[in-house]
Amino acid sequence: MRMPHGISCNLFYHPCDIFHPKAITACTKGESRIAGTDFSMGEAPAFFVDELQKDMEMDLIQNPKAYVIGGACEESPLSIGVQIFDQSTGEWIYPTVLGTKPKPCKGLSAVLFSEDRILITKNGSTPDDFAWFLEVDTQYVRQQKKILGTEVVAWSKGVRGYAEKPVVISGPSGVGKGTLISMLMKEYPSMFGFSVSHTTRAPRAMEKDGVHYHFIERSAMEKEIEDGKFLEFASVHGNLYGTSVEAVEVVADDGKRCILDIDVQGARSVRASSLEAIFIFVCPPSMEELEKRLRARGTETEEQVRKRLRNAKAEIEQGQSSGIFDHMLYNDNLEECYKSLKKLLGLDGTVTAPPKSSPKVVDLPMDHSVAKIDHRIIINSKTPELGKPSTNMIVLDVSSLKGGAPGRTRGLDIYTMDSFLDGLAGINH
Repeated sequence: MRMPHGISCNLFYHPCDIFHPKAITACTKGESRIAGTDFSMGEAPAFFVDELQKDMEMDLIQNPKAYVIGGACEESPLSIGVQIFDQSTGEWIYPTVLGTKPKPCKGLSAVLFSEDRILITKNGSTPDDFAWFLEVDTQYVRQQKKILGTEVVAWSKGVRGYAEKPVVISGPSGVGKGTLISMLMKEYPSMFGFSVSHTTRAPRAMEKDGVHYHFIERSAMEKEIEDGKFLEFASVHGNLYGTSVEAVEVVADDGKRCILDIDVQGARSVRASSLEAIFIFVCPPSMEELEKRLRARGTETEEQVRKRLRNAKAEIEQGQSSGIFDHMLYNDNLEECYKSLKKLLGLDGTVTAPPKSSPKVVDLPMDHSVAKIDHRIIINSKTPELGKPSTNMIVLDVSSLKGGAPGRTRGLDIYTMDSFLDGLAGINH
């Protein structure tokens, strides 16, 4: 396996026994080395480490870390673990692994994708579970290293295509944003979805976990907040509430556009995060009209109404002057306001969700090579008789990736090429 020049980190890939046990070391010299031995994830034989250090003397000064991905096992499926070998000290490091770990698989292959992440491809997986990124030096990883004070790596699932930008809708209580969202969900039920929030409070009667809220222990939620897994959170009456990155990603995985109904402070937190969204603030035509609507509800006491009005005034001031929101809607007429909302979202009433196709399994051949050419990953198998390139190559176009840990890495395109020459022609084109 020949690696591209300029990569600043080293990589070891260790498959399990079902893949003719071997260890592959890829380094910045653009070479690979096959060590005909097997070893467990916990320890490496001394002679292997000696050979490893001799083979990579040129890399020690620039980058002493080598990443070990895979694991020894006695039977399938192959578990996917991560270790770091510090070549300068000869010691193994067990990093804190963040993100959702890939499930065990029949086999895997690894390629140094960039200076801050490694691409892992899984054998016998559907295209939606085929590619994973191990982030080793992204902004998220660096932030978590600083917070946790330890070595950190993070997994991010590679996903084909893109997701529509989530829609963040804010506005004071009584402005009608809930009604607008209900109208949108009713007219386009297959296009929009709500993210399910997390809370540390106990579920109430008839509330179902994962439907109304994700009910979670406070210590667990605090840990996930610390790990950067929440877009926004707040403490309300002694309980934590928040929107996780995963909750938004799950809506996108279902092919829907996520709607977040949150207050101004929550919108501010989401704006400061890595999430790309459309931010819309809904205003009342006047404070007098808002007060009229709140009183017409008949559900709050006089004290509660006055409190909501004070909060509304502060929210409107922040919404109009903070620079958080991309668009302002004035709900003086519900139907007209709804038309304006649809126009902002590019809807004309005739849009339908694209049909879902049945996923196909992507089989990596046992004897294959992985190479990175420009912004494409070429997975090329060899014929068992002659060891020549086959006529069926898997190509991953990674030229337009977005996102990353703690969420998905979107923008992958997976397709096949009939020959290596066709692949080169497509790349040159």
